Amino acid sequence: MNVKIKSVSPMIGTELSFPSYATAGSAGLDLAACIEETITVAPGERVKIPTGLAVQMPNEQMVGLVFPRSGNAWKHGISLTNAVGVIDSDYTGEIQVILQNLDAEKPFEINKGDRIAQLLFMPVMQVNLQVVEELGDTDRGAGGFGSTGK
Repeated sequence: MNVKIKSVSPMIGTELSFPSYATAGSAGLDLAACIEETITVAPGERVKIPTGLAVQMPNEQMVGLVFPRSGNAWKHGISLTNAVGVIDSDYTGEIQVILQNLDAEKPFEINKGDRIAQLLFMPVMQVNLQVVEELGDTDRGAGGFGSTGK
């Protein structure tokens, strides 16, 4: 499936590359920081980092999802403030990543070209909501958090 990608920064294609899959089995494309100067993220602080890229989905049945990088999360406590970023099929602006430093003590430096997140493309389905008075019975029912055991 083809997804259109566009540079919105003069750094892309010269100083920074377009994203690519790291291995044949990679699910996501690494997104890099498209910044001129190093940004230091203090403990607990959140920052919005531009990627210099914009994409256009081929149709309404696709969404781009921005996930944290597991290495940054584990080694440095860096994650996405909104857990997962959603790029709707009709959004064609620059992809920006909201990072947060969850480490209680250490600041984290982001440099030009650092891989800060990963982008996955997935199918999406819009539904028609049907308002009802009752929902059907299931084994779980309304059992919430922890109701199915450990």
